[in-house]
Parts: sequence; structure tokens; C-alpha cells
Amino acid sequence: MSTQTALEGTTVATTDWTTVARVVLPLESDEDTMPLYLDFGRASVASEDNGKSDEMAGASSTTDALHGEHILSRRSVKVPEGNRTSFGTYFNAFPASYWRAWTVVQKVRLRVTTTGLGTIMIYRSNASGRAQRVKTQTLSGDSVATLVELDLKAFADGGWYWFDLVAGERGIVLDEADWQVDAEPVRPGTLSIGITTFNRADFCAQTVQALAEAEELRRRIDMVYVVDQGTQAVEEEPTWPGAAAALGGQLRLIHQDNLGGSGGFSRGMYESVTADRSTYHMVLDDDVNIEPEGILRALDFAGYCRVPTIVGGHMFDLHNRSVLHAFGEEVNRWRWWWGSVNGLKERHDLSKSNLRSTSFLHRRVDVDYNGWWMCLIPTQVIREIGLSLPIFIKWDDAEYGLRAREAGYPTVSLPGAAVWHVSWTDKDDSVDWQAYYHERNRLLVGLLHSPYDNGGRLLKELFFTDVKHTISSQYYAQSLRIKAVKDILSGPDHLHRTISTTMPELRGMAKEFDDSRYSPDPDAYPMVNKTKPLRKGRLPQQPNAMTVAPFAIKTALRHLLPPRANAQEQPQAMIPHYNSKFWILSQYDSAVVSKADGTGAAWYKRDPEKFRELLGESSLLRARLRTEWHQLRKAYRARAQELTSMGSWARTFGLDEGRGGADRER
Repeated sequence: MSTQTALEGTTVATTDWTTVARVVLPLESDEDTMPLYLDFGRASVASEDNGKSDEMAGASSTTDALHGEHILSRRSVKVPEGNRTSFGTYFNAFPASYWRAWTVVQKVRLRVTTTGLGTIMIYRSNASGRAQRVKTQTLSGDSVATLVELDLKAFADGGWYWFDLVAGERGIVLDEADWQVDAEPVRPGTLSIGITTFNRADFCAQTVQALAEAEELRRRIDMVYVVDQGTQAVEEEPTWPGAAAALGGQLRLIHQDNLGGSGGFSRGMYESVTADRSTYHMVLDDDVNIEPEGILRALDFAGYCRVPTIVGGHMFDLHNRSVLHAFGEEVNRWRWWWGSVNGLKERHDLSKSNLRSTSFLHRRVDVDYNGWWMCLIPTQVIREIGLSLPIFIKWDDAEYGLRAREAGYPTVSLPGAAVWHVSWTDKDDSVDWQAYYHERNRLLVGLLHSPYDNGGRLLKELFFTDVKHTISSQYYAQSLRIKAVKDILSGPDHLHRTISTTMPELRGMAKEFDDSRYSPDPDAYPMVNKTKPLRKGRLPQQPNAMTVAPFAIKTALRHLLPPRANAQEQPQAMIPHYNSKFWILSQYDSAVVSKADGTGAAWYKRDPEKFRELLGESSLLRARLRTEWHQLRKAYRARAQELTSMGSWARTFGLDEGRGGADRER
């Protein structure tokens, strides 16, 4: 027998309500992701700041007991007798402040269906993370549906809603729960998804399979475009045929030359807009694990936004699954560099400090862009502002967010919508072939969007980075950066023309430099000469504001002198990557330096001639950039619309404008 109750003091209207977020449990019984969904064994409410106030949002900062065996289904969980379980978690709390700020929704309804004896307790938080109990209700009987309407008026700066269940005798079962709204969506619709892959067939097949198995999500998908740019065809992966068959007519596989992430994602956008079926297009990385509910939430949220809005998902670390990469990102306009919004912590571990224990997660964070590991873009926006810049990799997502914002279209990084993505914390792409794209694209996007003359502090910071690389004997990375500046100075024509040829050229240049030739063999290099250790074996200290000028002069002069004779035959030190800082590397004539991911090492050797050549050339190029900045800015801005247009990209894809590609499909 099923009964329906409204919590005391609330009014449940007879209007139609639409579900916009379902309370869900992990797709697999994964103890590492459990803290993102459930907080078992919650005993009391405590403060992250002082551990005493029971007015704060945090309970125990970690989940006391993660009992995967209590999960009954994707929507259902049993709370054992005497236990209290909180759904004030990343995936199951309701981000009220985001719905208030960006959508037409003014109130939300929580619907909870339970079986058994217990108590439901509903909470809300404010922007500082301080919690308030909203309602409490005793539950009894079979299939009790509890409904409560909640207002969104007081969530201007931040805050969430969530609920806890306390189990009575013989425990209580949450049959299902969801968050509903009663407003009319402004632009409801379906979506297409564009996945770009390069030699990650196993990951790609897994993502396609996950989409195929998400039945509710599939009903909202028009087409999944997989753009394969690799040398190892994705259909040769043993698991691909089954995944492809499961999606059937909702899947389209396209092969094209390697145009990087910007080219692969642009192809998906192009096909989606050309097909003219979908209201939204989602860019999705290939090396991710999806949470299908998060994609649905992004789609529903976008439908209720007052203006067309780009809706992105957060990124969790695929190999450390409770770690959140960033809660919101922005471009620092003065330095012209990306990063977390001021005041937020990067790589926050929710298994150690959960949502209710972490005050900054209760702020509404307004962002400049969202990473393209998962990002929903209205096709209306694509039609108006174009596709990605043709820049291969790096800054494509940030630039698109900035461009959309200038056109009046905001970006929202929506809590509760996320993927697990391979982290880059074990990589250092500032010293490999990607150094070129960091340099060129930071300059390019600065020319297009910086509000400051000469890019604010940008040119000064880039020259400082030149010096750091050069005195660290990282001659390969610095040579790539010089090439990047030369390409920027050559004007915008090089972007589409060289998009498929630059990366092989950059990788080929690595053969010319000792510092880019890594060996996995521990015996590849001679033993370290420790006859007379440098600085009596002490590591150099990082220069501060008072000592940096004399340090730079002294170090530069030293690098003009010949190295010690035996340094070319025997390294002076073995330096782990975590110590490969410029103030350390610059003090050695030669050193074996390990790779960031631990798979090998390279022998750095100081070369005065190369030092003079690279630093001299970079100084001249930086001077040219400053002199020609206004001219370059005018040239690139004049061509920006053309560079990102459907027509320009169609020519780069080798297609007729306005026609979806079929020539290289399989």
C-alpha cells in the first residue's frame, strides 16, 4: 500500500512537477566514489572550521563507514537500524544557488519514497557553509512518498538543499528520491554528443558502452559523433563492436586527420549543427568515466536557463576518484593565465572532507569557462559564435568561454554534473612538445580577448619563463616557445594551414636536444660524480623578492662560461622531477632529471652557445611582440570570426560547406 504525505507546515500544490535531478547511487559498488553519493554513519553536524558548532554544514569530515552492500539498486539504499545516512553529498544534494541565479525556477520540490520506520531531516546551507534544519518528519509504513516544497529566494550567494535519513527499528529503505521543479523550461530539447579520440580505443569504447547502457539518457540523445583522429582505428578495439551495436543508429564514427582536440571537437559541433536536430551539443573527452545522471542534469539545467547558457561538468580524478580537480575556473585578466577561481582549493578530496564539511563548496562560483572533458553548448550559441579556434590543443575551451561571454552567453560549472577524467598531475607538458601550444595559444587568446594594452603582465611573464627554461638547460622547450612566437608574428593565416602538420614537426625537433631524449633504462647514463658535490651537497634555495635580481645576474653570467670539463662525461647530480625547479637546475653543468610520470630520465647538459642563442633570440622576439602588439591584435581580431566559422573548418575537414562528412566514415 502506498501513502503520500506532505511535511508539516508545507503546501504541496497540484501543479505539474518535472524531475531535474534524481538521487542516484554508484553505477558500481566502488568504495572510492561512495563519498560522492552517500555519507553513511553520520553522527552529528560539526564545523570544518572549529569542529564544535552544530549550525555548520559539515558532519564528520569523512564517511565513517562505507557499506556498499547496503546499496540495493541505482536508486535505492537500505539504512540499517540505528544508523543515520546523509544525502548531503556532491551528487545528491541540490545546488539551489545555481538554480536561483541562472534559471527561471523559483522553488523546488523534494520527493522521497521510503519503506520502513525512521525520520527524514531536510537541511539547507548558506554561502558560508552554515547549515539550517528546514523540516523533520517521522516516517512509517510501506512506500511512503514524502513531498516538500522548498523556496529558492535566500540562495543569492550560495547554498544547497539536502536530506538525511535516520533508521528506526529494522531499518529503513530509500526506494527512490528526486528533486523537481514546476516552472516551464525556456528551451527544452535533445542533445548530440561529440567525442574526440586519438589512440585511446579502449577508453572510447568504454564511454560509448556507458552511454548505450544509460536508458533514460539515451531517450534524450539524437546522435553520438565519435571523431577518430588516431593511427589505431577505434573499430579495431575488441570491445568496440559490442559498444557500437548497443548504440545502433545513434552512433556515427568519423575518421579524419589529427587536428587535435580543437579539430576533433569542432568536427562534432559541425556535424551536430549541420544535422539541425539537436538543441544542445556536448563535447566529451574520450578518456573519461561518465555519470549519466550528470549529463541529464546539465541538459535539464540548460533548458531552464533564462538565456542560452553553456553548462559544464566538474572533473574528478579517474585514478583517485574522490578528488575534485577544480570547483570553478577563470582567466586572470592581468596575468592572462587560467586557474581556479580565487578562494577555491584545487584537488579537493571529498573522502577526507565531504560537501557538508567544506565551506568553499557552498559558495556559488561564477566561471569564465569549463573544461571540455564535459561541456554542454546550445547549438544556437555555436551558430552565432562559431566553432573552436583552430589551435590543436590548449586554451580552446577557455577561449570559447571567453568568446561566448563577450557575445552575452554565460558559462556555468554545475555541481552534481561531473565525469572522472585521467589527471595530468603526473605529467609536465611545459617541457615537452606541448610547450609550443602553451606559448602560442596563450599569446593568441590574449591578443583576441585581453582588455589591457600589451596584454597586461602577459609579455613580462612569458619572458621570465624564457629565462627559467634557458637557465635550466631546457633547450628543447625554449626552442618550441621561440617557434610559437615566430608563428604568432607571422599572422593568423598559419592557424588552419598548419594545424595538422605542426605537432609532427615539434616532436621531430626533440631528437636534436639532450634534455628531450628520455630513457627508461636506469643504467642509460654514467654514475653521478660525487667526488666534490656542488654547494657541499646542499640544494639551492628559491630566490625571494630581495635576492632574485642578484640571483638572475649571477646565474646568467655563469651560463655564459664554459661548463666544467668532466660534466659532459659524468652528471653532477640525479634530480627527481619534484626538485626540477629553475633555481636548482640552473646551478648544475649537467644533471640527470627524471620525467614527471616516473617512466624515464634525460641528461640535461649546460651549453653556453645554446644559452646565448636562445636567450638572445627570445629577447628580440619579445621586443617585436611588444612593438607590434596593437597591429597583431587588430589583425587577429579582424580574422577571428572567419577562423572559427563553419566554412573555414569545412575546408580544413576537406568537406563542402554545410554538408556532413561521409567520405572517411566507416
